[in-house]
Amino acid sequence: MPPYLAGRTNEQDEFRKALRQTTILENVILTGLRGVGKTVLLETFKPIARRAGWLWVGQDLSEAASLTEQNLSKRMMADLAVATSGMLVRTETHRQMGIGREDIEANRPIGYGDLHSIFEATPGLVSDKLKAVLLFVWKALPSGSTPGIVFAYDEAQNLSDHAKQDQFPLSLMLDVFQSIQRMGVPYLLVLTGLPTLFPRLVEARTYAERMFHMLFLNQLDDKDSRDAITKPIENDQCPITFQTRTVELIRESSGGYPYFIQFICREYFDTWLSQNKKGEQMSVVNADILRKLDTDFFVGRWSRATDRQRELMEVIASLPNCDSEFTVQEVADLSRSVLDKPFSRSHISQMLVSLSHAGLVYKNRYGKYLFAVPLLSSFIKRQME
Repeated sequence: MPPYLAGRTNEQDEFRKALRQTTILENVILTGLRGVGKTVLLETFKPIARRAGWLWVGQDLSEAASLTEQNLSKRMMADLAVATSGMLVRTETHRQMGIGREDIEANRPIGYGDLHSIFEATPGLVSDKLKAVLLFVWKALPSGSTPGIVFAYDEAQNLSDHAKQDQFPLSLMLDVFQSIQRMGVPYLLVLTGLPTLFPRLVEARTYAERMFHMLFLNQLDDKDSRDAITKPIENDQCPITFQTRTVELIRESSGGYPYFIQFICREYFDTWLSQNKKGEQMSVVNADILRKLDTDFFVGRWSRATDRQRELMEVIASLPNCDSEFTVQEVADLSRSVLDKPFSRSHISQMLVSLSHAGLVYKNRYGKYLFAVPLLSSFIKRQME
């Protein structure tokens, strides 16, 4: 977590608005490229919900948890059991040994085993079983103890249907929550993921477009970027300050992406502390920090691409609009002027699909593509140099 969260007050206000719904008509999606601070912002939603009295249920959605309907149901029940164990109790009667001894009643928390028993005992499809568990929990909660439960899942782009295996975990989640919310049960679904998440939801269930309010996170503007750099060190205990030109250099190098701001600032800070202990004069080389950023953040993703795919991405990085949307035609036209073996339109389309599966590009809308990794074009240019 960053010591200061810059530029996300509007999104926090939108989440507060979602919590004030009398009947849940809109759930929330947080989406954007890697490095824009989706997970950090989701973590700030948790205390907001708790201060409003809501229970919070959440986890990262791993590929294993998203593989089958049963796995997803188990994941949700396990998370729910942790959140409600302190509020839900079951009364058990214990018989005492001996004549004339009275039975003793004792309370114990309702745990995962109880929820799983309800799940297994309910007839019907997996969606019917999961719905029965969620309804049981809501009815079992003490009256007036909470206005509702937030189900928050990060990395939700891992969630998808698998028709070949006859498994539809994504559709299961959408169907169950829509049905529960129609009954007036205040369960709010918050999903966080890459920009491929929302199109996948709509593809699974067309009504998903009406179920969610999407918050797309972009990089910070210049003012918020400067605040993210300077606010954390504005106290008497901090031994370091940044000169104006250093702040501007960090801002430009980071592109306004919170992850990169935090990475570069930490490197400046650690280098200063190291040199100060040794009595050396402060000297931080921005190129060295960018080289470390390349190694820590970009190289692993770059290594997923073949040589020919890298060549294609070098052409894309040479486009004047490489950091915004680009088309297959634009890439094909430029490749004819810069490559001895240019790419055809069909070849580019096929390779973009492969690069999308590798998490390096994504289709933003019909015929329009974007790099899926922020500042990837700058990294590619550095490799070309």
